[in-house]
Amino acid sequence: MIPDDSSKALNDKLAQLERLLSTLGRVAVAYSGGVDSTYLVSIAADTLGAKNVLAVTVASELIPAYQIAEAQEMASRLGVEHAVLSIQALMVPGIAANPPDRCYHCKRTVLQGISEVAASRGFFHIVHGANRDDRGDHRPGTRAATEMGVRAPLDEVGLTKVEIRELSRRRGLPAWDRPAQACLASRVPYNTPLTAEMLQRIQTAEDYLRLHFKLEALRVRDHFPVARIEVPQAAWAALLADDARSALLAEFHRLGYVYVALDLAGLRSGSMNDVLRSS
Repeated sequence: MIPDDSSKALNDKLAQLERLLSTLGRVAVAYSGGVDSTYLVSIAADTLGAKNVLAVTVASELIPAYQIAEAQEMASRLGVEHAVLSIQALMVPGIAANPPDRCYHCKRTVLQGISEVAASRGFFHIVHGANRDDRGDHRPGTRAATEMGVRAPLDEVGLTKVEIRELSRRRGLPAWDRPAQACLASRVPYNTPLTAEMLQRIQTAEDYLRLHFKLEALRVRDHFPVARIEVPQAAWAALLADDARSALLAEFHRLGYVYVALDLAGLRSGSMNDVLRSS
């Protein structure tokens, strides 16, 4: 929740956002289905009219299938035109090699594809859902967006993640409290080449935890043959209960993991960036 004394500042940012969007006329939104891009699609549809908003979701080896389905459902609820763009991310050397600037190469590939889809449908302004907090993390994808002239309206008006969640809650968006999402490549140490087998292994492991422990917020970091599980501390007891732990180990061993570790630091976004901060 936003404190009452901050409401005026938040309303001022919202007014700035509406003015900014109104200058664009028609926009295509790089739409993941997460909190930020869902709010951006929603406010753009209200400001410009739903017919003037195109949501484009990218499907690739790096994106869990359930996220695509959620994005499709939400775009339908918001009443905007929705396109799913399929790309073969592992065919791009700068992505497959998984260097520290992988997100730069991925974002350029994705935004190039979105630009082509958007232009074919008469949308010539592209926006994405980066917020002001994203400036404080390792985000090479932001540089790609800037180079390509793709704007980040939420960041431009200074909206933080907490503020976007609050505005989303006020609008009744079901995604307002959804945990942060990230592509499957974010589970792999930098400079470890990505493979389709690896990414499928990670997705299957996370699907198991999501289904059997009713978790929404989780990560399986792949240090093959080690799996490092990140979940909120409140979920540790359920994972460590004897029967559950035995079943979990059996499933992860079936996937090929030899060692299965529970990260005592808990769930945190971007933990693979820790090695970059310490170097």
